[in-house]
Amino acid sequence: MSDSHITVTVPATTANLGPGFDCIGAALTLYNRFRFSRLKSEKFSITVTGVEAAKVKTDESNLLYQSFLRLYQHIKQTPPAVAIEIELGVPLARGLGSSATAIVGGLVGANQLAGAPLSQAEVMNLAIAMEGHPDNVVPALLGGCRLAASDVMSPHETSPQWQICDIPWHENVVPVVAIPDFELSTAEARRVLPTQVSRADAIFNTAHLGLLLRGLATGKAEWIGAALQDRLHQPYRQALISGYAAVQNAALAAGAYGMAISGAGPTLLALAESAKAAAVAKAMQTAWQQQGVNVEVRSLAIDPQGATCSH
Repeated sequence: MSDSHITVTVPATTANLGPGFDCIGAALTLYNRFRFSRLKSEKFSITVTGVEAAKVKTDESNLLYQSFLRLYQHIKQTPPAVAIEIELGVPLARGLGSSATAIVGGLVGANQLAGAPLSQAEVMNLAIAMEGHPDNVVPALLGGCRLAASDVMSPHETSPQWQICDIPWHENVVPVVAIPDFELSTAEARRVLPTQVSRADAIFNTAHLGLLLRGLATGKAEWIGAALQDRLHQPYRQALISGYAAVQNAALAAGAYGMAISGAGPTLLALAESAKAAAVAKAMQTAWQQQGVNVEVRSLAIDPQGATCSH
């Protein structure tokens, strides 16, 4: 029997982690909540509360609602009329996976209202297809830190199947996010990237992603610090983020292992050991404020659960 009310809680995510461009991401302890209530009438409504609520569209173009409709389209059922309440805790267009929370939230909410006809893997494949890349939607749905790689495609397949790895994350490695008060759209951040890269840069990233996986698993400071380097996207995106170098220098001086751009930016992610996380957070905040940028800094943890449902 399907439910008439469902609440879906979806975590923010930080993608790329330096060298893992478009393939690795981690769920963070920062959340959006979406409540779906089935209506008897034909009406449809969206109400939004929380951070930056005024920026969210409340008509049928809303990404959460589009994702909700997409699931019903996939299962070839007529979607019910719904009232949707959105409670925002994840800032928009900051590189924290706000769009992934909407895609995952809409698909999971619809699947629950429909009586859960799709498996988690089927929901995940729909989410990846909607987002266009797996690095945010996969950890948003599953939790933890996840690496996604496409499987070998057979001749009759039109889209790839995915192999998803759970990446161990040492308990002493704390993600510190510095969230500035300016936006950077993913589209803009992708426009500055080159269409081709050199063999040397490809080898560099392959090596550093391998090192990152071992660094995260072991908590070994030297490995993590070296591993957060990248040559595929960060060198091109740094120019879009005012104060990047100052914040990076401050984080490292305060004892961070290293720093990377969170997703497409402009949020900056430092990784630090537990004992130094507070000092790193303070240093990043001060450095960015000295550049004239208002910033919110949070020491978070890895969310182990991903999207959760309650009635």
